[in-house]
Amino acid sequence: MILRAFTIAVFAFLYIPIVIMIALSFYDDGFTLRNYQALLEDREIVSAFFNSIGVALLSTIISVILGTLAAYAFMRDQISFSALFYPPIIIPEITEAVSLLLFFIVLGFPLGFYSVLIGHTAFNIAFVFVIVSARGANLRREFEEASYILGANEFQTFRKVTLPLLMPGIIAASLIAFTLSWDNFIKTVFTTGPGFETLPLIIWSQAARGVVSPTINALASLMIVISLLLSYIYVRITVSER
Repeated sequence: MILRAFTIAVFAFLYIPIVIMIALSFYDDGFTLRNYQALLEDREIVSAFFNSIGVALLSTIISVILGTLAAYAFMRDQISFSALFYPPIIIPEITEAVSLLLFFIVLGFPLGFYSVLIGHTAFNIAFVFVIVSARGANLRREFEEASYILGANEFQTFRKVTLPLLMPGIIAASLIAFTLSWDNFIKTVFTTGPGFETLPLIIWSQAARGVVSPTINALASLMIVISLLLSYIYVRITVSER
C-alpha cells in the first residue's frame, strides 16, 4: 500500500506539471487554438523549428551510421577501446558542453549550425553504440556462419544477415538519438552562435525574461508530446523484442 502510494506520488510529481502546461496552452481568456496558430505565424519560432529538425535529423543519421559501425566492429572484436564510448553518457552534460565550447574556441571553429551538429552527434554516437551493441550481443553467430558457408562474403553477410538482425536496435537507437537532439538545451546553448536558435533556446530565452506566454506553453507542449511519442515507440520496440 505504501509502495503504491509512493509510486502514484512520483508519477504525479512528474506528470502533473506537464498536464497543467498543456492545459494552459489551450487557454487565453477561454479555450482556444490561437496559441498553436500563433506558432505558425511566428517566423522566429518557425525558423527555430526547422533548425531543431535539421540538427536532430542529421545528428541522428550520422550517429546511427558511425555508432552502428563501431558496434559491429566491437561485436567482431576488431576494436578494444569500447570503454571510450561510455564517458559521454556518464560525464555531466554541462561538463561536456563546456569542453566542446573550449574545443571550438581553440580551433577557431565558428559557432553555429555545424558546431551544434558536432556537439549533438558526439553525444548521440555513444547511445547508439550502447543500444546496438546490446542488440548485437544477443545475435547468434550461426546465421552469419551459414551465410559464409553458402558463399557470401563479409559485406554481403553484413547487408543481408547481420544488418536486418540489428535493425530493431538501430531503429530504437535512432529514436533515442533524435529525441535527445530534438530537445537538447545545455549542449546547444554552449555551442551555438549568433543567429542560430533551436526551439529549446526559444523557450529558455522567454522563461529567462520571466515571460511565459500561452504561445510558449503551446510550443513546449508540442515538443513534449513529440518527445513522449518517440519514447513510447522506443519502449514498444524494445518490449516487443524481448
